[in-house]
Amino acid sequence: MYAAVDSLDMNQTVVDLLAGNAEHAREFASRFDAVQHGQQPEAVTVCCSDSRVLQDHAFGNDTPGRLFTCGNIGNRVVQRTGAGEVISGDVLYPLAHAGTRTAVVVGHTGCGAVTATYDALTGNLDAGGEPPGIEHCVGLLAPHLEPGVDLLPEGLDDAAEVNHLVEYNVDRQIEHLLDSDDVPADTDLIGVVYDFQDVYDGERGEVHVINVDGERDPDALREAHAEVPARIDRLWTY
Repeated sequence: MYAAVDSLDMNQTVVDLLAGNAEHAREFASRFDAVQHGQQPEAVTVCCSDSRVLQDHAFGNDTPGRLFTCGNIGNRVVQRTGAGEVISGDVLYPLAHAGTRTAVVVGHTGCGAVTATYDALTGNLDAGGEPPGIEHCVGLLAPHLEPGVDLLPEGLDDAAEVNHLVEYNVDRQIEHLLDSDDVPADTDLIGVVYDFQDVYDGERGEVHVINVDGERDPDALREAHAEVPARIDRLWTY
């Protein structure tokens, strides 16, 4: 049951959110003209729902209809159904119904979902210690990240191991998309890591490309994509 409230005053957080929305509405009022009755987004982004990862802002987007944004803990592209693991309908919708042909999986440094999965796989997280919904999400990641734990280079501290596994997780999500018959074959699949912890060279908040259509080798990617070589980087190849 909801706790009793002592006042009819609106929660100040909501007041602040509504004030921000009013500013947004004033700024964006005319920007919906072309998309009021349909959408054809250029890309679908699959981001971690971490509050530090601002999906549209990360790409400088202020155009309604340009990006179809999906968010969940661990930037997963799969969901579990009675038929097994399948590509999430959230990700598939723009690919199947809106003509989108670019999918971007966005991991981020210090990911809590990857950390929880790492802790579960290494015995640092008690079974049953999380609410069922969180355990479900960790359970979706764990089987796919477990091989990565065994591949980790020696001599890394826990934080570095997690950030290596962030890349490994992005690679696995790209692999799911590549392997699915439901994803159109002409879809460009891009894996990136959003860095706000100074793990990669560059500015805080930069996105670093680590995977394009399954190719993970930075040198091969730089040669193939000479227009953005400085944006291609990764912590490890395996």
